[in-house]
Amino acid sequence: MVKHLILLRHAQAEPYSPAVVDEERELTGTGIADASRMGVKLKSLQVCPEILICSPANRTVTTAQLIAEQVGYEREKIKTDPSLYETSMRNLMSVITSLPESLSQVLIVSHNPNLTYLAEYLTQDEIGTLPTCGCVNIKLVDKTWAELSGGSGSLVWFEYPGKN
Repeated sequence: MVKHLILLRHAQAEPYSPAVVDEERELTGTGIADASRMGVKLKSLQVCPEILICSPANRTVTTAQLIAEQVGYEREKIKTDPSLYETSMRNLMSVITSLPESLSQVLIVSHNPNLTYLAEYLTQDEIGTLPTCGCVNIKLVDKTWAELSGGSGSLVWFEYPGKN
């Protein structure tokens, strides 16, 4: 069975400020536009997740909602997972390896740098960095979610706003 793990970094958010709690930072106008455009791009790439999981931070939830709207995923079904905020690669792996085996396409919206680290670990490809609203599709062939490990996936595509 083929599985697809789609990792998406949240869209551009307001800059960090000590006056605003980090989790409450909102998307900028550019971030909103990029997330909507990325959603259209993902739909054209036939992204139709069976589950969409995101960090509870405002910027990831809003990004997930904008993406969901474009790919036809019901916003009410978006799952927030607190372990995806200020996370480690170990926590990301834990979320993924505990997914039900019945799922074949999963979309996770979270934060850098750990999304980039995870994508590079799973594919053994050099991505450099996922820009804001950047997204990778990692294909797993004949692997269960629980068997996910370094080099077990292959990079199908790497998309981001402004890419030609």
